[in-house]
Amino acid sequence: MAADQLAALLCARLCHDLVSPVSALSAALSVLDDESSADMHEDAMDLVRDSSRQAQAKLEFARLAYGAGGSAPATLDTRELRRLTEAMFAPSKPAIVWKVETPGLEKAAARLLLNLCVLAVESVPRGGTVTIEATESGGGARIRIVSEGPRARLNADAVTALEGQPPEGGYDGRSIQPYFAGLIARNAGGRVSAHADEERVEFVALVQAPAAAA
Repeated sequence: MAADQLAALLCARLCHDLVSPVSALSAALSVLDDESSADMHEDAMDLVRDSSRQAQAKLEFARLAYGAGGSAPATLDTRELRRLTEAMFAPSKPAIVWKVETPGLEKAAARLLLNLCVLAVESVPRGGTVTIEATESGGGARIRIVSEGPRARLNADAVTALEGQPPEGGYDGRSIQPYFAGLIARNAGGRVSAHADEERVEFVALVQAPAAAA
């Protein structure tokens, strides 16, 4: 896939994610501007605060998950990854269960983890749990995320895209994100797979340690 197409589709995905909180923020501000709606101003201010938090959480998450987040190799604190993940998915139905014990993950592994969290949350739209695990060894990492809940599902286009193959109808704003997750793994000399059983979806990824600079 050409870099400009990838960038355009990721931008479309980001804009889609931001529509809800930004639209809610705009609606709340309209209420505050309406002097005849004074009795609704307190509720509107609550909506402003909530929508602002959601928009900020989505932008902070996307900056690392989809953006470069700095070009130099780095080890990222998993406490920060947990903060970003829990803030991003606070409004979501599934509960986030964080079982990452390693204190840090190399940048590619950290970005892959965040992207797989997106897929994991989307796989349990009726709620349940998303359990996130990661271990680090010699700079490489193994990530395992399990989603469990009623009617847990694994979208066929997402699996195809995760493997680096275009879905039947081509890539769009939804399938580009799993493609990008798989691309992160492949560029780091690793791999990622997804498997679904009844009311359970599992994502497993391996990422190699970055090569030492000469």
